Amino acid sequence: MTFSRLLTYKYSDALKKMDPDGLVALVTEVIPNYSCLVFCPSKKNCENVAEMLCKFLSKDYLNHREKEKCDVIRSLRNVGHGKVCPVLKRTVPFGIAYHHSGLTNDERKLLEEAYSKGVLCLFTCTSTLAAGVNLPARRVILRAPYVANAFLKRNQYKQMIGRAGRAGIDTAGESILLLQEKDKQQVLELINGPLEDCHSRLVEEVTKGLQSLFLSLIGLKIAASLGDIYQFMNGTLFGVQQKILLKEKSLWEVTVDALEHLTEKGLLQKDSHKEKLQCHFRITKLGQASFKGAIDLAYCGTLYRDLKKGLEGLVLESLLHLVYLTTPYDHAAQLEPDWMVYFRQFSQLSPAEQNVAALLGISESFIGKKASGQAIRKKVDKNVVNRLYLSFVLYSLLRETNVWSVSEKFNMPRGYVQSLLMGAASFSSCILHFCEELEELWVYKALLVELTKKLTYCVKAELIPLMEVTGVLEGRAKQLYSAGYRSVTHLANANPEVLVKTIDHLSRWQAKQIVSSAKMLLHEKAEALQEEAEELLRLPADLPGLGGSNSERTGGHAGDVTLS
Repeated sequence: MTFSRLLTYKYSDALKKMDPDGLVALVTEVIPNYSCLVFCPSKKNCENVAEMLCKFLSKDYLNHREKEKCDVIRSLRNVGHGKVCPVLKRTVPFGIAYHHSGLTNDERKLLEEAYSKGVLCLFTCTSTLAAGVNLPARRVILRAPYVANAFLKRNQYKQMIGRAGRAGIDTAGESILLLQEKDKQQVLELINGPLEDCHSRLVEEVTKGLQSLFLSLIGLKIAASLGDIYQFMNGTLFGVQQKILLKEKSLWEVTVDALEHLTEKGLLQKDSHKEKLQCHFRITKLGQASFKGAIDLAYCGTLYRDLKKGLEGLVLESLLHLVYLTTPYDHAAQLEPDWMVYFRQFSQLSPAEQNVAALLGISESFIGKKASGQAIRKKVDKNVVNRLYLSFVLYSLLRETNVWSVSEKFNMPRGYVQSLLMGAASFSSCILHFCEELEELWVYKALLVELTKKLTYCVKAELIPLMEVTGVLEGRAKQLYSAGYRSVTHLANANPEVLVKTIDHLSRWQAKQIVSSAKMLLHEKAEALQEEAEELLRLPADLPGLGGSNSERTGGHAGDVTLS
């Protein structure tokens, strides 16, 4: 490390206290004319740094593209159902915003567009921005060589600094890493060391990796025998790296163990009459359902048991029971409920909803004791308790259709609430495919079709048909509904010119797209109904007691059933 230069920015005593790292000096050298990214170790740190910078920036920054920044705040208010994050309300006028998983998708999209156009000139962000999103900068500053509490890896560091001076977008770029004396040696190793090797994760993520792969191989009929599967494994990255990754077992043993585990779980059936290499496996009904539904194999047995148990006393007076069954298991595993909020929500349940909690073995007294910090002797399954809490969040969302109010009610980041909703919509669709393969669970099919729609769109029920049309989001659906367009049929038969005059901020091109998409959707629905009707009227090929050709069996009238 060699001396380069001193920062010339004049620091007051107050600023030195608030900004010991000289961040204000470093960012004011590039903004507002050029863009800057400041990577922070945590989400809270992102927000704090953004606010700190705005406290000490000159008021002249407020004048830079002022009207466009007002438009950004207006757009944020529109997507937030009339609410704007107080931090963004203070920082956006200075051209600064934070960027982390606490934002909703709409907020993230708006802020990224504003940054790309130069309306926003600085993002304080977490490491998640380093990969995926193409947001380059003239200067990248790493607030500390840490992601949360873990020291940076070289590939993470390269991803972050790679945002600076993107070829074809900018002519120059630089990165600055702020560090303390205690981290100096580690940082020298970080910037001079080689990149970490890329290793296969097939064994680390057992149920999502190896077992899921084997179930897919057999389900897709790519391989059936133990020999075929082992041969396939030798051609994977894991197979190539087996000497590095496998210390205690051989690749053969790992393959046999995974197949035996799937057999024990009831997902595969083994033909044990043949010699080991030729030993064949076939997928069971439960295996087929898990494969078709893309269910994480860690939870497929639990899901089947929960759905079967649900049939014994499915509460249909309220959506809560069905919402509980479609709440993702992996979200529940990572959760620590706010017990006071839990108790408040529990005490507001209707008798039908309390019945759901009772069926799951959770009482109001249990939640009350947790909220007041009392000792509890009774053993209750933590995962069930957590899933019920998350199902309260989802249930509130379906009734209020407002991520903001629900995130405030449950004291959760709005980005997390939206992520939970998307996860539940996806899981509900997976469960639907799972149930389609198992006759004993068919009763859930129609219920899950409706619930998946509600979770996917999370709007008032009357807007869902309009939002099935490509290009119609919640705001536009509300405008169309208010203007009298209540169904896909209405939109398919609408006059684009009338739409342009009736709906605010709708271009002629957008109006034509909406009408065209509605016509296509209507046509697809009509074709599906026609196929269903033809299937119902078709003479069964296995009709008992009748021989000969179709025409002989029906007296020459087999083709007489027609559809107009």
